[in-house]
Amino acid sequence: MSALYPPIEPHDHGWLSVGEGHRVYWETCGNPDGKPALVVHGGPGSGCGPRSRRFFDPAAYRIILFDQRNSGRSTPNAAEPEVDLAANTTEHLLADMEALREALGVERWLLFGGSWGSVLSLVYALRHPERVSELVLMGLATGRRAETDLLTRGLGSYFPDAWRAFRDAVPPEDRDGDLPTAYARLLHHPDPEVRARAARAWCDWEEAIDVGPAGGPSRYDDPAFRLAFARVVTHYWSAGSWLPEGEVLRRAAELADLPGVVVQGSLDPGNLLGTPWELAHRWGPNCALTVVDEAGHSTADAGMVGRLVAATDGFATGVTRTR
Repeated sequence: MSALYPPIEPHDHGWLSVGEGHRVYWETCGNPDGKPALVVHGGPGSGCGPRSRRFFDPAAYRIILFDQRNSGRSTPNAAEPEVDLAANTTEHLLADMEALREALGVERWLLFGGSWGSVLSLVYALRHPERVSELVLMGLATGRRAETDLLTRGLGSYFPDAWRAFRDAVPPEDRDGDLPTAYARLLHHPDPEVRARAARAWCDWEEAIDVGPAGGPSRYDDPAFRLAFARVVTHYWSAGSWLPEGEVLRRAAELADLPGVVVQGSLDPGNLLGTPWELAHRWGPNCALTVVDEAGHSTADAGMVGRLVAATDGFATGVTRTR
């Protein structure tokens, strides 16, 4: 089974001004004349990291990474308490992707997205099918309220102690309501200690439900990352990600002519809703779904890595097969 490619450094990078005071960080790696591939990170608000470059053959691909609004190296960063997130919505991110494509002179690109990145990749492909060559997705989500409700409340019976701590970190009057909305209020509180406690509680829950293999330092060890990430993800989830409920699954048949690979851990909590199977069924024969035994939501498991690298290798050579 394929392993990650060796670490590489960008050969170009910059910040793209996209309006409303936002500058989106981008970088390109690998072969400048290779097949374009865009890494669409998760969260929302996680930012992209150097490991994502390694899922692609650098001799075959022009690998493009970017940090979505208010995350990573994009400015302004959501960790800054005075930052207003009003100009950060799904529509803004889709427009940013198009602006980046045009700025880099890309005609069509492969989209490589996990978790929230799979949502954004699928919506982009539905809006701009002529701009997408293939999709490689993992940790699948489609942006439904049912999915975020599962992650913030439905999993309470599976992780009762961790969920009780997560729920009890919001005021009593908010505990039976929408928890992302309650957290969003705390994360914008004028008292920095209130913001910090809410960010810690939110990220503790994120770690509790990640059933994949442990490995290395956690990104949640960084207080600035915790605050930025929690602020952005609750901003999106409290608004239903600004997507009509069930839109991606309802329209998945429109992807029928687009080749795609979905690599899903068998222990991913999102599987409880059946989302990967439902998407693959509606997408049709051009979608190859692989379920990796004993893997969770992340790509840290070696079985996930091998299948994802095999997918990008296959699309680079034109021999990737669907089911």
